[in-house]
Amino acid sequence: MQLDHSICSSARLARDRRFDGRFFTAVKTTRIFCRPICPARPPLERNVTYYATAAEAANAGYRPCLRCRPDAAPGSPAWGLVSTTVQRALKLMRSEREAQSIETLADRLGVSSRYLRQLFAEHLGVSPLAVWQAERALFAFGLLRDTGLPVSQIAYESGFNSLRRFNGVFKHIYRRTPSDVRRESVEGEAGGAGASGTRLYLHYRPPFHWRELLAFFRARALAGVEQVEDEVYRRSFVLDGVRGVLRVRDQGSKNRLVVEVSGEGGAALYLLNQRLRRLFDLDADTAEITAQLAADPLLARELARTPGVRLPGAWDPFEYAMRAILGQQISVAAATTIAGRVVARYGESFVDDSGEEHRLFPAPQQLADADFDGLGLTRARAQTLREFVAATLDGRVNFAETELADWCARVTALPGIGDWTAQYIAMRGLSMPDAFPASDLGILQALGKNGEKAKPTQALARAENWRPWRAYGALLLWQSLKNGEDQ
Repeated sequence: MQLDHSICSSARLARDRRFDGRFFTAVKTTRIFCRPICPARPPLERNVTYYATAAEAANAGYRPCLRCRPDAAPGSPAWGLVSTTVQRALKLMRSEREAQSIETLADRLGVSSRYLRQLFAEHLGVSPLAVWQAERALFAFGLLRDTGLPVSQIAYESGFNSLRRFNGVFKHIYRRTPSDVRRESVEGEAGGAGASGTRLYLHYRPPFHWRELLAFFRARALAGVEQVEDEVYRRSFVLDGVRGVLRVRDQGSKNRLVVEVSGEGGAALYLLNQRLRRLFDLDADTAEITAQLAADPLLARELARTPGVRLPGAWDPFEYAMRAILGQQISVAAATTIAGRVVARYGESFVDDSGEEHRLFPAPQQLADADFDGLGLTRARAQTLREFVAATLDGRVNFAETELADWCARVTALPGIGDWTAQYIAMRGLSMPDAFPASDLGILQALGKNGEKAKPTQALARAENWRPWRAYGALLLWQSLKNGEDQ
């Protein structure tokens, strides 16, 4: 991935937070790599090399800076510029707690291991294993500095089943052992969230409108599972066999979300971190999105109101797909109510450490024999839900699919599911940035003129100029209706 050195130089000298996580500065004299916002004295330009990702810098033999902490940088938007196969590989690598062999990963992608290695070398300049190790070591560093978890548990949470292997990889990247870092963190923020929980910090690039996201989630909060109150998002979860509760609040002064997690023993923290980053769209390339969408006058006005647009994601693709199917041709409130009935009837309940009861959205296996009768659904809609559950269980529905056209073709082949539903699931359930439900009533109203709704063909034609960020355009159109914009 090519970087513009003049832009990188200007950004690091200005310590511009908009570029945090977009590139890393490696210093040849010290063999350390930093974020562009590093508070240390800037090195001379002749002594630096720029890398698009932390994995590239680590693979080149540079160790992460202990002052600016590359582990705390927002995710790199550079990953979105690579080939589709590499994107799918990265998604699979991040969806599993443990490492997969290159052969297993290639087999799941339907390519040869040799070809997959070539793609990573061409697009990222590093091997799949190097990316995995760098990302997990950086995540582990954050746990060592910011929590009081034992080193052995941190190794497990980061994806290492062998403490010896964890120590080896960590020392190779940081040039110090995990125990060294733990001792150095005594004066930092270590301590977690108390004896029964853990605190994580998820950093983002400003601007970031937490209240706008919370308003979206509040209107769709699922009873017993989700709650938005006092600018805090809370939900129950089950991850890697562990049940728990998470609470998320914004700490805008430090450009990060604070996540407090309580659960049964370990809480699959790496996987939880990845899901939350997608849920709140923390790694969005807002500068690129804004530059593309601001050419449309209507979207430009909305971007001026809420700069740094984020696409509300979903905790779990299956959960969201079921909710999208329930929401076909009914209001958001009605769909949320019926989804709550599904949870109440089929979802598992548990009690947290404080004695409060929570429910979990049912997994596909729990709904294998569900009839969905008596929930306020038509027979046709209940049958569509049963078909979708069956397709999920037998593999006809693949949530790892990252090609929008393939996903829509696969899902609309099921009875009772049209393009609107497939696009909407892709947009929020799978966080596909170019998904666009062109027949959505709100979109057609927002794009209409003189009181007349636009037609789906007109919406598609106008949105062609928004690619590959049409999903963000759809979100801004919905916001324009809420803000009373007259197009």
